[in-house]
Amino acid sequence: MSNDEGQYERLEAHRAVIGDGFEIRRAIPNRHRRMVGAWCFLDHAGPADYEPGQGLSIGPHPHIGLQTFTWMIEGEVLHRDSLGCEQLIHPGQVNLMTAGKGISHSEESPMGRAGRFHAAQLWIALPNAQRHREPDFHHYPDLPIVDRGGFRVTVLAGKCDGERSPSKVYTPLVGLDLTARGRAKMTLPLDSSFEHAALTLEGAPALNGEILEPGTLLYLGTGRASLEFVSSAASRTLLIGGAPFDEEILLWWHFVARTPAEMETATRDWIEGNRFGKVLGARGKPLIAPDLKGLLAKGAR
Repeated sequence: MSNDEGQYERLEAHRAVIGDGFEIRRAIPNRHRRMVGAWCFLDHAGPADYEPGQGLSIGPHPHIGLQTFTWMIEGEVLHRDSLGCEQLIHPGQVNLMTAGKGISHSEESPMGRAGRFHAAQLWIALPNAQRHREPDFHHYPDLPIVDRGGFRVTVLAGKCDGERSPSKVYTPLVGLDLTARGRAKMTLPLDSSFEHAALTLEGAPALNGEILEPGTLLYLGTGRASLEFVSSAASRTLLIGGAPFDEEILLWWHFVARTPAEMETATRDWIEGNRFGKVLGARGKPLIAPDLKGLLAKGAR
């Protein structure tokens, strides 16, 4: 989709529940738009307060063929994985896990205290040349920041205004957190070869005159060299983009693959305790894979 000025696609995020009853808004995949560049999954979680013993609790589960990308806005989450990595992520930091041929991990709020949780969780589809690579995990505590027109722009992935994120990705991508603490206005340069989309996390800024409230993903298509952001009050927006992904993918449960047979093999490996290793120290129980009959009957989408 190539956009002329003034043409947009509004996609409503749908509510879903993860872990032990934690509610999120899922912007992609969407019935009308399954990817933005290689970004193939976007959950907005929170902001939400929780009491001691509550919070996020997602037990060990497997991934193949993707990268998980966690942007922490408020609160803390403890990541553990089958490589033996254990990392507490704080606000303003990114955790990036590359599943490759197979990894498992858990995500949990710290025990024993009340807290607040606000984050964006994204997945990036790995291209065919990288999707069978060895798994790895990286934590990025320091990200480049650009101050522009009253907005604080954190470069989560890719580059902006000459600043490049250290996040290691395998296709041309951009991910920006655009935060205003009050009235602000800027024109943000874009790569016109990328497709872009924006999701407001807090407040109600205007993008090229379009008011965007939380819960709606604004798909911008390709062909845009810039985008005007105006905020009349405090706001936070996530802008993602990338070169259109020219490989057909299948997404089912926690897997990104190319054929249902790959999904079936990965599911059986998880059930039988193969390939994905063990997550030591996780409090939650390993997640149970959905019935393979559903995959085989309907096919992955």
